[in-house]
Amino acid sequence: MILLARHGETDYNLPPPRVQGRRDVPLNNRGRAQTRELARAAAGEGLRTIWSSHLSRARETAGIVADELGLDVRVDERLAESDRGVWEGRRIEDIERDEPELWGEWRRAGADFRFPGGESLAEHLARVSAALDDIGAGELPALAICHGGTIRCAFARTDPRGLDAFHELEVPHAKLMRLP
Repeated sequence: MILLARHGETDYNLPPPRVQGRRDVPLNNRGRAQTRELARAAAGEGLRTIWSSHLSRARETAGIVADELGLDVRVDERLAESDRGVWEGRRIEDIERDEPELWGEWRRAGADFRFPGGESLAEHLARVSAALDDIGAGELPALAICHGGTIRCAFARTDPRGLDAFHELEVPHAKLMRLP
């Protein structure tokens, strides 16, 4: 069994939210508190391994959980959020206003969507799939601490609609999610 969890909250998640993508934005104090709650929730899962994206918000989340459970963290860059190109660091409301057609394409998602100057959702799905295959071949149960888009890609693997269902999944901060 592989469990997934999104990192704790960062200041980029606060109103007005900004696109994080590959920007290395640290957890805020609320995110650290959420992460301690995640550690308590994970304590009863019998985890044998914890994996993390290389981005600091995920690594810090994974480190807090791992310390609580007495485990080490294995870092895998394939678990990173999508490269969101020139949108990274921008306020979502500004993108919606300034680039409504492209924003509409993003909200429809799908395998063909590519962030301007960044990666496509199909590319993101391919690397997430490879990472999950490797995690699944190792010691289980495992927890992978990663990002909202990464978790959506993980669930898209088993959804018959694939990446067309990308935006339908709500991914809260620092909550355990079980892959089907």
